[in-house]
Amino acid sequence: MADTWTIDPTHSQVGFVVRHLVSKVRGSFQEFSGTITGDPTDLTTASAEFAVVMQSVNTNQPDRDNHLRTSDFFDVANYPTMAFQSTSITKTGDTEYTVRGDLTLRGVTKSVDVKVEFLGIGDDPWGNTRAGFEASARINRKDFGVNWNQVLEAGGVMVGDTVDIHLELETIKQK
Repeated sequence: MADTWTIDPTHSQVGFVVRHLVSKVRGSFQEFSGTITGDPTDLTTASAEFAVVMQSVNTNQPDRDNHLRTSDFFDVANYPTMAFQSTSITKTGDTEYTVRGDLTLRGVTKSVDVKVEFLGIGDDPWGNTRAGFEASARINRKDFGVNWNQVLEAGGVMVGDTVDIHLELETIKQK
């Protein structure tokens, strides 16, 4: 029987980076959950699922966060959750994997490759076994219907199309 590992949100982070004008803006999501079912030291037979509460977006700028929640971007009133479900996992190095899965954002589902590194496993002082992972993916926001932008007088646009997603995950083995 495969083990189930749940994400510990107090020791995990979900963030993103997107181009804005001549720089980049970073943000995060404060509410998320997920599980990995399988052996974290050999993910090739595992499965993973992940969900993000889009209302929990935080860029440390309340006006921008509120704009991201509107139909211009995440449309949280109609699509409160972003979800990922793995479909295959391939080992690419000693501790590296490519996790292919279905990402659903704003009601649009696309296949996405996520690069994952297994960081290790160990017991905590409270009798739990934990496993750590670092993951990243790159998506085009327009593939998911996030099309809002503003053309600039000097040329170009305000927001880039490419979004880098970064996850730092600590999981707990369920007893």
